[in-house]
Amino acid sequence: MSRFVLDASVALAWCFEDEATDYTEALLDRLAAGDEAVVPALWPYEVVNALLVAERRGRISEAKIAPFLDRLSGFAFLIETSDMARAFEQVLSTGRQRCLSGYDAAYLELAVREGLPLATLDSGLRKAARALGVAMAGVE
Repeated sequence: MSRFVLDASVALAWCFEDEATDYTEALLDRLAAGDEAVVPALWPYEVVNALLVAERRGRISEAKIAPFLDRLSGFAFLIETSDMARAFEQVLSTGRQRCLSGYDAAYLELAVREGLPLATLDSGLRKAARALGVAMAGVE
């Protein structure tokens, strides 16, 4: 079993067929095989927010959201607890230094702190991760 930090962008690609790639499907296969995704405490809220926006825009129906969330719930996720001091110090600093949103900085800070590869579709986050020597989670 291996672990990696999972950005919401990858998980949402599993929901929307037009966003799925070989990369996102390979990561999904890894979770199905027992690998563990480590996510910051904001992750479930970020996923829910994206689903709500997509539902309001008519991109997905309420009937399709429940099975997707049930599927996600079946995988091994380790949700890191939120720590105000960490958010106010390390995440803020990472966001400033790498020109990232607070949300993206949370994923990067977690990957750096835990020494884990990062799985993301966000090009800015990928660039910032590489600059800090964080490996990109891939197919092993």
